[in-house]
Amino acid sequence: MKPGSPYSGLLTDLYELTMAAGYFEADFQGKATFELFARSLPKRRNFLVAAGLEQCVEYLEHIQFTDDDIRYLRGHRDFWGLDDAFFDYLARFRFSGDVWAMPEGTICFPDEPLLRITAPIIEAQIVETYLLSSMSFQTLIASKAARATLAAQGRGVMEFGTRRAHGPESGVLAARAAFIGGCRGTSNVAAGYRFGIPTFGTQAHSWIMAHEDEEEAFRQFLDIFPDNSVLLLDTYEVRAAVEKIIAIRRKPHGVRLDSGDLAADSKWIRRRLDEVGWSDVQIFASGDLDEDRIESLVASGAKIDAFGVGTALSTSLDAPALGVIYKLVEVAADGTVRNSAKFSKAKITYPGRKQVFRRLDSRGRFVEDIIALEDEHIAGALPLLESVMKAGGRTAPSPHLTEAQARCLLQVAGLPEGLRRLAQAPAYAVQHSERLEELLSEVRRRVDKAARI
Repeated sequence: MKPGSPYSGLLTDLYELTMAAGYFEADFQGKATFELFARSLPKRRNFLVAAGLEQCVEYLEHIQFTDDDIRYLRGHRDFWGLDDAFFDYLARFRFSGDVWAMPEGTICFPDEPLLRITAPIIEAQIVETYLLSSMSFQTLIASKAARATLAAQGRGVMEFGTRRAHGPESGVLAARAAFIGGCRGTSNVAAGYRFGIPTFGTQAHSWIMAHEDEEEAFRQFLDIFPDNSVLLLDTYEVRAAVEKIIAIRRKPHGVRLDSGDLAADSKWIRRRLDEVGWSDVQIFASGDLDEDRIESLVASGAKIDAFGVGTALSTSLDAPALGVIYKLVEVAADGTVRNSAKFSKAKITYPGRKQVFRRLDSRGRFVEDIIALEDEHIAGALPLLESVMKAGGRTAPSPHLTEAQARCLLQVAGLPEGLRRLAQAPAYAVQHSERLEELLSEVRRRVDKAARI
């Protein structure tokens, strides 16, 4: 097995490279603008949370083709007919384009560009696959986390899903995206190290089972971790476990339930802990939780201080894919600019470089979004896309992840009440500006005329 660089140009679909070779051989020197957006919302989603931009920018800063990469492509049958010039180009390949994007943590809706890239068309084409993969996955997970956070109504939500994620790196990035979406932390130590996310952990059933006596298992854990022990109660019998902890006469930081009747057990545990003066001992719950179960537990009056959400979050179990697309909207070549759009049935895309504007009311609540051309000004509305790369370099240092989370929490609080519910709500108002509609009509007339020739 060959080791691979995280910034390799081979992290793409084959047809991106065959098109790149085609542009090169045809001496097509045009600059292209592509926009990345979600065509629709997954089921039972009322909004999305933009995430994954930082990984995109890192990739664009560092993408290259190594000698081994180029050697592999030279031996690939699809490239046998090419001369050395294309491979020499790949050896020098660097991204030199401009990128505008919604900052991570921004609430967004279908058809709104999350990212806009303008670059030589070969560059813009080669990076498509990586951008789609990064933005779609993390946006999906951040959006799921925002729902769980809403359901918890101020109680903590932690991401516990690495062991059920679709691979170790997916687990790390899921933890990152979940933090953006409102989770207070993760069980994933690598995510804590790489991104500065708070990490949380308790103990597994195996710790209890490895000891001859449950009380001794609790005692030893308290000896080793006197200030931050969270003790697991349901290896055998929950209420007996609580009594054993009380008998030790040493207060843990918290206790955790992982199965059983979480609502009833948490109420009994809270009463019992309060009786012995341990009102500050927190009760954590986990075990196949999702936003619907959290909402139900909160509604039942469960005395749970924080929820650990695993599989349902790290895989977005109920909606495991997001239809994010990357569409050509403008080509500038030979001194002319040609706007591009797609007109197939049910898949219309709008031409031109775009900006998204958001109108808020006097209380900061969402009113409507307007998708417009990049040079438009919409009175009383805020532009959402910001310049993040210019000529292949960052326009500003990478922000801390807490900024993205704060942005998400603030914007979620500003959503209309219906969109904050878990149930499907009527769609939020997203309009297209008059100039954008006029440009679409103009491009349609041009395409129809060309089709008749």
